[in-house]
Amino acid sequence: MKTLRDTWLVYSRSMKLNLKQPVWLIVMLVQPLYFLFLFAPLLEGMDGQPGFEEGAMETFVPGLIIMMALFGSAFVGFGLIAELRQGVIERMRVTPVSRIALMLGRTLASVTTTLFQSLALVLLAALTGKLEIYWPGVFLMLVIVLLTSFMLAGLSLGLAIVLKSEDAMGPVINTLVQPIMLISGIMLPMVMAPQWLQNVADFNPFYYAVQASRDLFAGHLDTAAVWQAPVILGALAIVLVWWATRKFARAVA
Repeated sequence: MKTLRDTWLVYSRSMKLNLKQPVWLIVMLVQPLYFLFLFAPLLEGMDGQPGFEEGAMETFVPGLIIMMALFGSAFVGFGLIAELRQGVIERMRVTPVSRIALMLGRTLASVTTTLFQSLALVLLAALTGKLEIYWPGVFLMLVIVLLTSFMLAGLSLGLAIVLKSEDAMGPVINTLVQPIMLISGIMLPMVMAPQWLQNVADFNPFYYAVQASRDLFAGHLDTAAVWQAPVILGALAIVLVWWATRKFARAVA
């Protein structure tokens, strides 16, 4: 119970800080909107083509949501680096707050933000009138978004503890995120890629996240990706959050 209470306290503090500085939240939503309104129209002629059987917008929007979760959570560690520099972590050394809660509260705050941004993006996409939405599938898709965000937030916070510098953090995150995004099928379905690239994508967990999101968004609840994605992402989320928690506990021990 103490860990749950402490997690709630850290979560509440992190959410209040996010609400006091909403610029970053808005920026992370504006970037996907650029893709939605400036790039998605280029795909309208692709309806019915391989990979776009459900429609161009129905294929593109779920990938866009995963991209938002990817970038939004991957950079959450920058806030922790600022707290390290300001001595916040040092002051936590003398508190009785659970070390696990210190990490979980921050991670859950990042996940919450990403879920609200995802719903906002779906609603804005629906306003275009070019998108058919299967709402039960959308809410199931948010489970995939949650796991993706949880996994990447854990990775980002752990790297922040290890690197302790924005100058080092930025290049490392970009080096990891860019190839992952390109071979996940976020922008265009991987069925359009050459076979060797499709084979590489099979080892990318975000490929399964994108596939599952598209299937759920379209109402296909019985495909292989729908169960593969939560299993793969859930296992990675547990490992990465455990690793980040250990790093964080040592930092405030």
